[in-house]
Amino acid sequence: MICPDCGHENIEGADLCEDCHQPLDHLSIPQPATDTEQKLLKNRLRDLVQGHGPPIVTAPDTPVGAVLRLLVEHRIGCVLIVENGALAGIFSERDALMRLGADAASLTDVPIRQFMTPNPETLEMKNKIAFALHRMDVGHYRHVPLLVDGQVKGVISVRDILRYITDDLVLAEEQ
Repeated sequence: MICPDCGHENIEGADLCEDCHQPLDHLSIPQPATDTEQKLLKNRLRDLVQGHGPPIVTAPDTPVGAVLRLLVEHRIGCVLIVENGALAGIFSERDALMRLGADAASLTDVPIRQFMTPNPETLEMKNKIAFALHRMDVGHYRHVPLLVDGQVKGVISVRDILRYITDDLVLAEEQ
């Protein structure tokens, strides 16, 4: 890595130039290779969910059967659990499979509170799409609630991000 200040050749990944001690950490930041990568790094989640309706929410005491009907009727992958105006949990199709499983029919009257994921990881609408993608990958999340000033305003899913990338690639091919 060549120092832009003094021209000294440093080892790759060095934080400071060995000769002039100027910072080099900005040189090792990977640059986006494609327009799609650039957009993922630049655009915000609010751009991605623009046009989405409000998230489907329910109370923690809602019976499991009613929550499962919400998932099916709205053709969605998760329901946000809100109590006293604050996000209390999330219940997803994965929760239905893993936590209810074959016993789902006998649990229809049990409050969703017992099966939801409490205090889920959240993101802000102002966060960048690449940041959300990273968080979802590291945390193994398929759905993440989105907040504005601490209030639930949406949900981002892996499917939303894949659709965004696919639409961008299709648009690039058409041009």
